[in-house]
Amino acid sequence: MSDTVLNVTGMTCGHCVMSVTKALQRVPGVEKADVNLARGEAVVHGTADIQAAIAAVQKAGFGATVKS
Repeated sequence: MSDTVLNVTGMTCGHCVMSVTKALQRVPGVEKADVNLARGEAVVHGTADIQAAIAAVQKAGFGATVKS
């Protein structure tokens, strides 16, 4: 299992955090998603395709990029 950190933009509240978490958990290969509103990031645990994870976050209405 590997971890990837995503920068997530557009989150303003706890509901946003839940939306991003649920979107990531639906991606095949995601075992866990830890979303942090204050840091504006999500840590994706598992073997998911990261582009699929980014697409899921974007489909939920938020921006996402891999944190460098």
